[in-house]
Amino acid sequence: MGHERQIWLLRHGATEWAKNGRHTGNTDLPLLPEGEEEARLLAPALTSHRFAAVFSSPLQRAKRTCELGGLGQQRRIMETLREWDYGDYEGITTPEIRKSIPNWTVWSHGCPNGEDAEAVQQRCEQSIASALAEPGEGDVALFAHGHLLRALTGTWLGLGATGGRLFQLGTGTICILGFERGQRAITRWNAPTNGLF
Repeated sequence: MGHERQIWLLRHGATEWAKNGRHTGNTDLPLLPEGEEEARLLAPALTSHRFAAVFSSPLQRAKRTCELGGLGQQRRIMETLREWDYGDYEGITTPEIRKSIPNWTVWSHGCPNGEDAEAVQQRCEQSIASALAEPGEGDVALFAHGHLLRALTGTWLGLGATGGRLFQLGTGTICILGFERGQRAITRWNAPTNGLF
């Protein structure tokens, strides 16, 4: 059964900081009106699919996306789906950080007083194990955040959390992790929900 289960990744809709490139970890920002609209557009694809379980990060932007996407009734909170803890870099953009650390990326350097890729990878491994161990038939939906879901994808593929740097992830899109003949694979990536899903 475990091998047939797919994990659906749902990045929350747009927030103010997501739009202007500021690192948003534990700052509990609400969705923008356009972010709420992105979340509503997920509903047709999500509500027509049967999920064994639905998990959300505890942060409101993920929880609200889950509700507007039509799966609020089934939602449980999974603490390990929180966004990367950016520590001192919370609310700061990559170009600003690179003024003092020229080649900085969250993947290679991590964040002072926050998390590095190794710490995030441990959370991703826990999240994946929980999703695969969930009883019942069907897929599992995870509502979470950009860097966390990219790190989780890298972890799924055996590339480690830092493999997440290879994947671009839009807000309000659907990604599906699955299996190809027993090998973990990406089944769908960054799928838009404007009728093209």
